Amino acid sequence: MDFFGGIRHFLFLHVLINGIFTTLEAKEEVLLDMKATGVDLGWLPWSPNQGSRWEVTQKSLNGSQFYTYSICNVGERDQDNWLRTTFIQRRPSVSRVFVELQFIVRDCHSFDGDSLTCKETFNLFVSEADADVGTTFHKGQFKKVATIAPDEVANKMEMHINTETKVVENLSQMGFYLAFQDIGACVALLSVRVYYKTCPATTKSLALFSETVAGGESQPLKEVIGRCVDNAYSEDVPRIHCAMDGEWMVPVGECQCNPGFEEVEGSCKECQPGFFRAEGSNDKCEPCPANSQGQKSGASFCPCVDGFYRATTDPITGPCSGLPSAPRDLVARHSQLSPSELVLFWQPPENTGGRNDITYSVECQRCEGSLCQPCGERIRYNPANTGLTDTKVSVSELDPYFNYTFTVEVHSGVSVFASEATARSVRPPASATLVTSLHYTDPPKITSMRLVDRDSTSLSLSWDISPRPRVQSQTIRYELAYRKKDNKLDVTTVVVLKLEKSSVQISDLSPGTAYLVKVQALGTDGSRGVSSLEEQFETLSEGHLNKTAVILAAAVAGAILVFILVVIFLLHRRKRNAHTRQGPEDTYFSSPEQLKPLKTYVDPHTYEDPNVAVLKFATEIHPSHITKQKVIGAGEFGEVYRGILKGPGKKEVAVAIKTLKPGYMEKQRQDFLSEASIMGQFSHQNIIRLEGVVTKFKPAMIVTEFMENGALDRYLRDHDGEYSSHQLVGMLRGIAAGMKYLSEMSYVHRDLAARNILVNTALECKVSDFGLSRVLEDEPEGTYTTSGGKIPIRWTAPEAIAYRKFTSASDVWSFGIVMWEVMAFGERPYWDMSNHEVMKAINEAFRLPAPMDCPSAVYQLMLQCWLQDRSKRPRFGDIVSLLDKLLRSPDSLKTIADFDPRVSIRLPSTSGSDGSPFRSVSEWLESIKMSQYSENFTRAGVVTMDQVLQMKNEDIKNIGVRLPGHLKRIAYSILGLKDQTSTLSVFAV
Repeated sequence: MDFFGGIRHFLFLHVLINGIFTTLEAKEEVLLDMKATGVDLGWLPWSPNQGSRWEVTQKSLNGSQFYTYSICNVGERDQDNWLRTTFIQRRPSVSRVFVELQFIVRDCHSFDGDSLTCKETFNLFVSEADADVGTTFHKGQFKKVATIAPDEVANKMEMHINTETKVVENLSQMGFYLAFQDIGACVALLSVRVYYKTCPATTKSLALFSETVAGGESQPLKEVIGRCVDNAYSEDVPRIHCAMDGEWMVPVGECQCNPGFEEVEGSCKECQPGFFRAEGSNDKCEPCPANSQGQKSGASFCPCVDGFYRATTDPITGPCSGLPSAPRDLVARHSQLSPSELVLFWQPPENTGGRNDITYSVECQRCEGSLCQPCGERIRYNPANTGLTDTKVSVSELDPYFNYTFTVEVHSGVSVFASEATARSVRPPASATLVTSLHYTDPPKITSMRLVDRDSTSLSLSWDISPRPRVQSQTIRYELAYRKKDNKLDVTTVVVLKLEKSSVQISDLSPGTAYLVKVQALGTDGSRGVSSLEEQFETLSEGHLNKTAVILAAAVAGAILVFILVVIFLLHRRKRNAHTRQGPEDTYFSSPEQLKPLKTYVDPHTYEDPNVAVLKFATEIHPSHITKQKVIGAGEFGEVYRGILKGPGKKEVAVAIKTLKPGYMEKQRQDFLSEASIMGQFSHQNIIRLEGVVTKFKPAMIVTEFMENGALDRYLRDHDGEYSSHQLVGMLRGIAAGMKYLSEMSYVHRDLAARNILVNTALECKVSDFGLSRVLEDEPEGTYTTSGGKIPIRWTAPEAIAYRKFTSASDVWSFGIVMWEVMAFGERPYWDMSNHEVMKAINEAFRLPAPMDCPSAVYQLMLQCWLQDRSKRPRFGDIVSLLDKLLRSPDSLKTIADFDPRVSIRLPSTSGSDGSPFRSVSEWLESIKMSQYSENFTRAGVVTMDQVLQMKNEDIKNIGVRLPGHLKRIAYSILGLKDQTSTLSVFAV
C-alpha cells in the first residue's frame, strides 16, 4: 500500500517543510536532529521475520534533502518492526534528555477493506552502552520509554502532523540508542530531535555563573557557585540554582562593586575624577562633597583641600570643615563676690569653619616684670578652663599687683589638626589674648606668724599676708606691737615698731620671758588692715644652750646606732631569702645573682587603723575631679564605672571607678579600701595603676587606669582564632613580667586567672584584682595560711587547696593555667568538670592537654608550672626569660604540641552533654560554642547530623567559615563525632 504516493505525498512534504519549527532556544543543546542533518542517517531497521521493515524516503526541495522513515503494514498479523538510531553520545554531566518527535499516523478507518492488525500507536525504547555496538541488535537490551499516540490521525484527504516530547531519565553510560517499535500502525517519522536543557551562562547581581546542565527529577534544583565580576566583592559566596527547565532560580548572596567603582550594565567601572563611592554603598558614584577634591579615578573618598579637615567622628563621605577664627572682644571684669576674682567675657568667632561643636579653653600666665610663667594649680576656674561651651569663665585665687595674660583658644572637631598645621607653619590655633592685673585698695590681712629663731635676748619673727602684693610696685608697711606676758608692775609697757618688710628681729629682751606679739598692715592712705591675733613667743633661758647641745649629741649618736642595726638586719634577711626554695633544679631555672628589690610590700592589715594605710599608700582625690560616664560592671562592693579624671592643671585621663554601695558596714569599707592600699604600693607597666581614692566623701571610690578591652578571658573568647601564637605569647610575657615584679616584692596574688588580667587597646596585659592577695610571711616557707574563704579550685595549686598554704610557687601554678586559657582563646579550664572532679584528676596526675595549635615549647612550660613538687616549678624570672627567648626566635613557635580533639573539645563521640545523640545541627554547634554559624549550615542545606559527618574542610569553608581557629574547631569536632566510641572520659577511672 503506497502511503506516500502522488500529489498527496508532495502536499505532505510541503506541510512538513513549513510546519516543522526549526528554532532552538539558547538553553537547549542538541545531540541529534534528524531534519537538520540533511543526509541519510543510516538508522538500523530490524524485524524478527525479515518481513516488511521501516523504510527511508528521500525528497528534495530547493536544493535541500529531507529524509523520513515510514512503515505501513496494517494488513499483516504479528507486526514487530524496529527502527534503531545510530549511537548518540552524551556529556558526562547530562543524565536527562528530551526526545521530540514529529510524525503522522494514518487513521485505521481510512483504509479500504479490512485492516487485519491496524494500530494507531507505536513505542519508544532506549538502550545505554559505553561504546557503539554497530549493527548488532538485541531488542532485550532496550527498555520502554513511552507509547506514542497521535493527537490527530490522517486520512486520505487531510494530513495532520503530531508533535510529542518524551523525557529519558537517569542516563549514566557513555551513550545510548533510541528505537521505535511498530506493532501494526501506518506511521511516518518526519523529525526526531534529541536535546538536553542548560541554564545559560549569565550575570546576576554582579556575579558570574557558568553554563550548567539542568538537573532531573532527583535534583530539580542544582546549586551553582558563582564568582564576582572584576572589581567586585561579596561577603558570602554568591550562589544560584539551575531548575529542570533551564531557568535560573533562587539566587543567594550578591556582589557589590569595590569602593571607588560603580555598577554599569552588569560590570564595575571606576568613578571618574571628582567623584567617589565609599565602602558599603550600593549607590552610584557621587560628586566630591564641599571643600574636598578627587583628582584620581576610582576614589573611595575625596581628600580635603588644603586648610580643611574632617574630624575623626565625621563620616568619610561628608564635607570638610575649616578651622574656626579667633574669639572676639575678650575682656576682664572684677568680680563682686571676691577681690581676688576676675570674670572673662568674649564673643564667639566670626567664622566657625562650618561646625557647631565649638568649645573654648583658657590659659593663664602670671608676669612679674619681664618674667612670665604659667599660673599653675593655685588658681581656680569656674566652671573649668577646658571644654567650655559658654563664652565666659571666672578665675579666682589671683594675687594683686601682678600682670596676668589670659589666652582663650577656640576649638572644634577639627582643631586637632591645628597643631599639625602649626608644625607645618601653615596656621596656628585661633586664640584671643588679654593682659590685665588685679589691685586691692585695702591693706592686706596678716594670715600667720611664726618664730624663725630665738636666743636668750632676742626673737626673730616673720609673717604671711593675703593677698600678697608685688613688691616692685608697692611697699607694704607694718606696725608690730609686743609686750611681756606677765608684767608684775602696775604699768604695762607696749613697744611699737614701724616696719617695711614682713620679718623682724626684736632685741634687748629678757631671758626666759614670754612675750605677746601682734602685727597690722598699713595702707598708703593711712588705712589699717586687719590685725593679727596676739601670739606668744618665749626667749631662751641662759642654761638652755648647754642642755640643748647635750641632747643634740645624744640624738645623733642614737640615730647612728639605729642605722647600723637596720643595715645588719637587711643584709641578714637578703642572705636568708637568697637560699629560700633552693633545690637541684635551681641551676636549670634561675641565676644565683637574682636579688629582690629594696622595696618590700607592706600588708595594710598590719595597721591598727586601716584608714592610715590608705592615706599612706594612696592619693586622695576630690570627687569634683571625677566624672562618671557609664556603668561597666558590678564588683563585690558596688558598681564599677568608666569615667574621666581631670586633676587641676592636668590632662584628662580615662579611668575605671569602683564605688562602695550605700548601707555598708565599717568592716566592708575597710576591706574595700584595703585593695587600694595594696595597689598603691605597686608601680609596674604590667600591674594595674592606682590613680587614687575618695575616702572623705560618699560614696567611697577606688580610681584606677581604664583598660579598654576589659578582662582577658572574655576578650579572647570574642576574638577566637584572630591572633597568632607569637601575639599570644607576647601577652603571656607581659603577665609574667608583672608577676615577677610582685614576687620580688615578697607578694602572693592567690587569684591569678585570665578573668583578673585586663587588656588595653595595645594588647598590653596588666595584673589586677588584689582582693584575695596577701603578703608572704617572713619565714623560710614563705607561705600565707588562711583558715577560711573561697579558693578558685581550677586555678589553684594542689598544696594550696590541701593545706591552704600559698607561695609564689602556687602563683606559678596559676600562671600555667592562665597560659592554657590564653592559648585556648578563653576556654574554661577543665571544661564542665566539677571542682571535685578537678581535684581528683589533678591528684591522679592528670594535666590539661595542649590547646589546639599550641606551640610545643609553650605547652612544655605549662607542664613545668604544674609540677607536683612546688620546689621544682620555675620562678617568674625564669618564665620571663624563656618567653623572651621564644619571642626573639619565632621559628621556635612553629612546632605544634600534639592535640587530641576528643579530649580538648570535650565532646562525646556522637552525643550531647547528657549522653544522648545530638538532636540537631544547632545543638551540636552550641556545644562547641560555634552557634554563630547555625544560619550558614541551614542556608547550605546541612540540616542533619548525618550530613555534618559527611563534610570535609572544603565544605566548611564553602559555607562561610573563614577564621582559621573556627575552621579547625569545627573540623576537629566532626573528627571527634566520627569516632565510634560511645562515651569519652578525660581520664581513666
